[in-house]
Amino acid sequence: MLPFRLHRPTLLAALACATAGCFKGFDPRIFKTSESLFGASMDQLKRGKLDNAAKGFEKLTLDLPARDPLLPVSYWYLAVTYDRREDHLFAAQNYQRLAETFPDDSLADDALFAAGNSYAAMWRTPELDPQYALLAQGTWRGLLTNYPETSLRSSINTAMGRLEDKLASKDYNTGEHYMRRKAYDSAIIYFKDVMKTYPSTPHARLAGLELLGAYRAIKYGEEAKELCESMGKTYPKDAELKTACAPQAVNR
Repeated sequence: MLPFRLHRPTLLAALACATAGCFKGFDPRIFKTSESLFGASMDQLKRGKLDNAAKGFEKLTLDLPARDPLLPVSYWYLAVTYDRREDHLFAAQNYQRLAETFPDDSLADDALFAAGNSYAAMWRTPELDPQYALLAQGTWRGLLTNYPETSLRSSINTAMGRLEDKLASKDYNTGEHYMRRKAYDSAIIYFKDVMKTYPSTPHARLAGLELLGAYRAIKYGEEAKELCESMGKTYPKDAELKTACAPQAVNR
């Protein structure tokens, strides 16, 4: 759970978790030191007692002084606990709080990456409002801007690619909807947007093929020709595109 890059003396706090097994209930107020509460909260997290873990880590984030080395770690595990409870919005907020409060901490870039993942998890299907997908994108872009040397760049690019294809599929599906209704002008708008906004996604190619079909339907021969020339440069070995762009297909 805790990134391997963290270098902080938490061993004593982790050892204290053994005391938590002595209590049937869990009351964060009974622990006399922050280290013992942290250890007990970790134990509750490992046991899957997520409500208890959240109580413990939340108390730590409220009580610990700003310079205590356990504070950023407590924010981290509070966010992890929320994620496991599928309270992704609270998780994202706590990851971001960690990064904003401790921008120089070794966990800061990990926290922003995790915050983006939490936002992305809230956008489950393309039919939903993409506000959380856009928040995820913004969080990851901010991470790359503020931490250009982060070792997470490859993971961020992969996550961004997956999310962008989901966003592309939303516009693509809308374009398909208009195509079925023969509302070609509206379909063209959405297919063009996919190609322009998400050019590196698989849906960009599909949108181009559908755009070609829309041009044919309303007999936009010149536009169809220009589209085939443009897509031919992007997908020079695409057999389906070559068939669709054959002279007799484009001009019919």
